[in-house]
This record gives sequence, structure tokens and C-alpha cells, in this order.
Amino acid sequence: MRKFNNSFPGYNKNEVNSFVQNVTTEYESMLNKLKLRDKQIEELRKELERFKSLENTLNRAILIAEESTQNIKKTAIDESKVIIEEARRNASRIINNALMKTEKLEIESENLKRQVSQYKNKYRNLLETQLDELDRLDIDN
Repeated sequence: MRKFNNSFPGYNKNEVNSFVQNVTTEYESMLNKLKLRDKQIEELRKELERFKSLENTLNRAILIAEESTQNIKKTAIDESKVIIEEARRNASRIINNALMKTEKLEIESENLKRQVSQYKNKYRNLLETQLDELDRLDIDN
């Protein structure tokens, strides 16, 4: 604490005025610094609130993205099951068609073999008949 010199009729007026001036200046300076700090604190609080709001928004966006990802995965799995089942049905249909065509071709092949055999027998009989006729002509001559 500051001590003042005594003068007549009390303390030295100039020293007291100077001291009061210094105290006032120092007080105003500290007051301005406090106001500036209060303003900075308020700005930081607002910025903090903005960041908290942004954080909440980002958290909600992450949750929504995770839900969307799960939904997309589930849809993709379901679609793949449908595609696989359809492919199995198509494969089964193709195999059945191929088996039916094979059976039809086997039947046609057997028919052609029979026809060739019949034609050979018919032709053999015709040739034998012709040979018999030739042999008879030789005997008659």
C-alpha cells in the first residue's frame, strides 16, 4: 500500500491526485482487459457451442450412414440370393431342355439306324434276287 507524505493541513494534494490518477488508469486498464477477456470468453463459448452442434450433426450423419450401409448390405445380400436362385432355376431349365433334346436325338438316331438297316436289308434282298436271276440266266443258256 502506498504511503503519502504529510503536508499542511494533511496529505500532499499532488501526490494524492497523482496516485488516484495512477489507480484510475490502472483500474481502467484492468477493466478493459477484463472486458476484452469477457468478450473473448463469450466468443469462445459461442464457438464451442457451434462445434458441439457440428459434433452432434456429424454424429447423426455417421449414424445415418451406418444405418444406410446396413440397409445397402442387406439389400445386396437379398438381391444376390434372388439372383442365385434365379440362376439355379435357369440352370435347371437349361439342363432339362438339354436332356430332352438329347433324348429326342437318341430316338431319332435309333430311328435312322433302323431305317438304314431296313434299307440295307431291302437292298441286299434286291441284290440277292438280281443275283439269283443272273444265275438262272446262266443255267438256262
